[in-house]
Amino acid sequence: MPDVITVRVQTDSDSFQEVVVKIERPTYKKPFLGGFRNISTGVEFHNAGSQTKPKKRPDKGIQLFCRETQTVVERNKRQQTRNTASTQMTKIGLYVSNMTDKLISPGKYFTAEEYHKRRLEAVIVIQKYFRRWYAINLVQNLKEQKRLRLAQEAQEELWKKREKEEKLRREYERKLNPKTKEDFELLYHDLELWMQEETERINRTLTGAERKTALCALLDEETQLIACIGMHKLDANVENQQKAILQLLELYKLFLKCAQPRRWKAFDGKITEMDTQNTLRGKELLEIYRSISTKDIPKDERTSVLLTLKCTVKEHECKLTQEIVALIDREVDLMSREVKECNLEGLRKRICTLFLQYIKIPEVNPEVAGLLKVPQDPLKLYKNIYFCHSCENYLPSTEFLIPANSRTIGRCRSCYQLDNEARRREAYLKYRLILENVRKSEVDYQDDSKIVFLVQLPDLQYLIENIWNCQSALSACSDLYDLVMVRWDKQHEWSPWNTILLTKEEADAHLKLCNLQKAYEAPFIFGIKQKHIRAKNYFAQIPVMSSFLHRSNNQANANSYKKR
Repeated sequence: MPDVITVRVQTDSDSFQEVVVKIERPTYKKPFLGGFRNISTGVEFHNAGSQTKPKKRPDKGIQLFCRETQTVVERNKRQQTRNTASTQMTKIGLYVSNMTDKLISPGKYFTAEEYHKRRLEAVIVIQKYFRRWYAINLVQNLKEQKRLRLAQEAQEELWKKREKEEKLRREYERKLNPKTKEDFELLYHDLELWMQEETERINRTLTGAERKTALCALLDEETQLIACIGMHKLDANVENQQKAILQLLELYKLFLKCAQPRRWKAFDGKITEMDTQNTLRGKELLEIYRSISTKDIPKDERTSVLLTLKCTVKEHECKLTQEIVALIDREVDLMSREVKECNLEGLRKRICTLFLQYIKIPEVNPEVAGLLKVPQDPLKLYKNIYFCHSCENYLPSTEFLIPANSRTIGRCRSCYQLDNEARRREAYLKYRLILENVRKSEVDYQDDSKIVFLVQLPDLQYLIENIWNCQSALSACSDLYDLVMVRWDKQHEWSPWNTILLTKEEADAHLKLCNLQKAYEAPFIFGIKQKHIRAKNYFAQIPVMSSFLHRSNNQANANSYKKR
């Protein structure tokens, strides 16, 4: 019902008047006042109450309080339960057996104090046995924890020992069969250490002509060792070149962009493969190269392989194709004359090399275009190309090792390596591993760290050798293979002025700390701060680092202002 209704009221016989009636809603539930029901129709009628508001009492200006009381009606009633019992005694004419009767005699009487004393003694006995049981379980748990801890420590020690032995074995294997630049760096570094030790021994024990003779003999030994290392380097270069060739060709099978077919998963989970023209071309060239590289095959098969190669290269006419065809004809002619295979080895290697150059042509093998380091567009060669004043070659920017504090391009990596082998003979493998670990850990933080990727290998070497003295800040461990650089304050990104050199176990414990001021003593923190100041003074000379240095100083000042 609406709040306002209009009612049409008849005033006279012919006139009507509309009256506006305002509906007042009741603020309380109306009581049920009874009613009746029509028996014939079954309709119920309820008595209605008045809709007018009750008359308010006049306000007397005095606050009144009312109190209602409720009288409780109590009634007492006595009850007595019925318990009927009877006793039969022996009498004349009746015998009752007493075999099941019990003779009850009164026990010793004890007072309430004695009763509570007995309860207390029983409680003490129960507590004694419970504490014994609890202590036995506690000691057993502690023993089990100690056993597990000792077993874990023994396992960790064994794992460390095996890891160290494996590391020494790998290092010995790398020195025995060097293949990479890092392996030869280790060899030259060991040679330099051996030369220093022998020179010091000769200068300490010999004098005069004997000393000069010993130094000359030492120089001859050094020359022989350098020549031996050079022979190993030549063998490694040949092997690495073969690996590079095979690796380039294996890309056609390993990667989707080359010889491997395109794959996708259907709705039912099955893998669908599709070979494109480029991948099929890559597979074909790969099989031809493997065929011509195979040794000790019959002449008929070799001739068939050469004819297949000749038909393949004739599809793309160029100067290289003509040279390959001429070499193929020469080998077929020499084989027809019964020339020994050992005399044909150089010719076959030349054919393989020229065919490899043929495979690198994008017009012949379209998939190789994305694998070449040198872009095919000649205009791209003019970008990011610099001149090395040492070897006088034009090289891309990736071939130059530029420290963070350098203002010029300097020498290329090959010249740096040659100078290191000839003079200083330092091994950068340990510093390279530390730098890789730092960058990997900073990537795991996912807080957009940038400084660690600006620091180069010479900068990290200076930081470790001159500032941290190549030893752990806590245990003074000097084995660089076991040392890592982590954040000093893990809330801020890594930087040379927010780092600490620790062992791997110490670094894990350090990163778990929440408050450095409580974990370390004041003299130790003061020493770390001094090292950070030295690092700031060194890296402040680098223009790229200056912006990060100013930002860290402003942040440190803001933190100190908040603490105050």
